[in-house]
Formats: sequence, C-alpha cells, structure tokens
Amino acid sequence: MNAGANRGAPVDFDEFARDYDHALNQGISLSGEAKDFFARGRVEWLRRCTRSSRPERVLDYGCGTGAASPLLRTVLGANSVVGVDTSVETIAVAERTATDGVTFRCIDDYQPSADIDIAYCNGVFHHILPSERSGAIRYIRDSLRIGGLFSFWENNPWNPGTRIVMSRIPFDRDAILVSASEARRLLRAEGLEVLSTHFLFVFPKVLSALRPLEAPLARLPLGAQYQVLCRKPS
Repeated sequence: MNAGANRGAPVDFDEFARDYDHALNQGISLSGEAKDFFARGRVEWLRRCTRSSRPERVLDYGCGTGAASPLLRTVLGANSVVGVDTSVETIAVAERTATDGVTFRCIDDYQPSADIDIAYCNGVFHHILPSERSGAIRYIRDSLRIGGLFSFWENNPWNPGTRIVMSRIPFDRDAILVSASEARRLLRAEGLEVLSTHFLFVFPKVLSALRPLEAPLARLPLGAQYQVLCRKPS
C-alpha cells in the first residue's frame, strides 16, 4: 500500500495477524524498546490513575493479539478481562496465549451489558473512520457500568517521533491520527466525563536516565502517546 493512497481506509488486520507483533516491534525499535515496554507502561499508568479502585471486570477494546489483556488483569488486579476485536485472525492468535481470567471474543459476539468497571483501548481509533468513531465510543460507553472508567490511549500527532515510527509500520502508514483535543470532544459528545489527559513516553531508551521526569511532564503534549481518562456518569 502506498502511503496516503488509501488514507483513512480501514485496515484488514486478518492479513497482519501472524506478523503483527514483528511489524510493530520493527517500527518502534527506533525507541530502543519493544512493544511490551509500552504495554506495561500504559497499564501501570492507568493503575496509578485508578489506584483507589480494583476492578472486577475489564474490557480490552481492539485487543489485537492480546498483549495488554493479561497485564490488565495482573497489574490492575482485575478478576476478569475480556478482549474484543473485529479481526477473526488476531483473536485466534490471542486465544493461543490466553491466561486464567482472560478471554477473547470477536466484537460481533460481545454485546455491551453495562457491567464493565474499566474499559481500555490503545491505538485503535486512528484505524476507525472518523464517521464511525462516535459509534465505537457508544459501544464502549454502553459496556461500562455507571461510574465505570474508560482509558483511551492514542498516538500523539504532535510528536514527530510518533509519525516516524508509524511510517515504518505497514498497518499504521495510512492512519488518520486523533489529537487529544479531538478525543476529548468525541468522548464528551457521547456523554462521558473527561477526568484527565496525560502524555507519556517522552524519552527513548538512550535517554532512559531522564525517565523519572515523565510523570512531572505528563500534562505537556510531549510524549509519543496520550491517555484521556473518562468516566460514565450517572
């Protein structure tokens, strides 16, 4: 696919299921880290933001091959995690590594029932057509219980390193990025209460000695990714 040729066209992740992790690691290798570093960093930051609550049920929306789902259970201390995705093939890959308390389903087989304590989503919305993003947020909102939290993670369009990394990943080259301000607008439009916005992953591995500064800098739009944390109000 030529970059920009089908900009915004949905990616068929069934085609990338077997090589997904390899392609992702190849792209982010410029940071000096592998995908597991970022997955754990995101989930640990979420735990930091929700330290007073231990969730019963967690939804991993757009779970892909399921790398984050076990972390959501162990790091957050959740009783159960369900990962959902539109790609049948990636769900098949995820199921091969499923652990106790973690299940995976195709999104058409999971109906929201307002019983989820925390929903987590990383790097999914830049693959969703802008006209369909509101519907995806409604699906997540309807999955949450009253007072449930939604951890919305996306790549930061204002970080030049993010754009370079995405250009190296076949399934990210034509994505339409979502800014933090646009994410907040979308979330509020669907009735969710925005609690905070934080930017993470400022320093590559070569500058890892500076990583203690990540937390103090988190409110500045510097990091490669951001989290908008929001809540389903009563």
